[in-house]
Amino acid sequence: MLGALVVLAVLMTAAPATPARAQNLVSDLSNHLVAITSDFTGAEVLLFGSIAAEGDIVVTVAGPRVPVVVRRKQRVLGIWMNTDSIEFQNAPAFYAVASTRPITEIANADVQARQEMGVEHLAIRSVVDGDFSPEEITAFRQGLIRNKIKQGLYKPDVEPIQVLSDRLFRTMIDLPSNPLTGTYTVSVYLIQNGTVVEAQTNPLIVSKTGIGADIFLFAHTDSAAYGILAILAAIAAGWLAAAIFRKI
Repeated sequence: MLGALVVLAVLMTAAPATPARAQNLVSDLSNHLVAITSDFTGAEVLLFGSIAAEGDIVVTVAGPRVPVVVRRKQRVLGIWMNTDSIEFQNAPAFYAVASTRPITEIANADVQARQEMGVEHLAIRSVVDGDFSPEEITAFRQGLIRNKIKQGLYKPDVEPIQVLSDRLFRTMIDLPSNPLTGTYTVSVYLIQNGTVVEAQTNPLIVSKTGIGADIFLFAHTDSAAYGILAILAAIAAGWLAAAIFRKI
């Protein structure tokens, strides 16, 4: 065993040193954990970094990927009802993008689609069970994005990235008051002449804390017991209210 260690040490010493490749992009978050409490109203997370080469920076923030069902309302016998529906897979629960310049001036459509730079380039897949035309699927997809924007979960506008001293950069990630818990992916791209030359990913975890988290966990791990307790609590509350009104 000792002899093998000696041989390994000799080989490592004799081997020519390989110079490490210079890292042109370095980035990090001011906080990698966002805690959702009972009084949570949103959060701001600072993304900052530096570059060691000329180029533009694009940042995308995507929440956990979840399936989403989009339904279409139609008037049936004078009543508005949900009729057709399409399920979309791989839809981020949250999405935002930031850039040092307009993205169309930085990268072509292929690069934007490959890296999902902009809500129109999100890789959302449709699961179609009925007979839908491509135009109808596009309309449902646009409805999904429109609903997410109304909820504050998708940011349609490209946020600015502030560049300091030509090498340092920073931007704020604004999370709404209703984010989905899970791991968010913050991707940072260094682009030169329309090509992504370097990329880095930073995880951002959004998690419930406090009594709200305990209730949420209990409801999902033991739904039967949670349902029974909820019914008993409702009965007790009704009985207590009736008793109070009888005395008034």
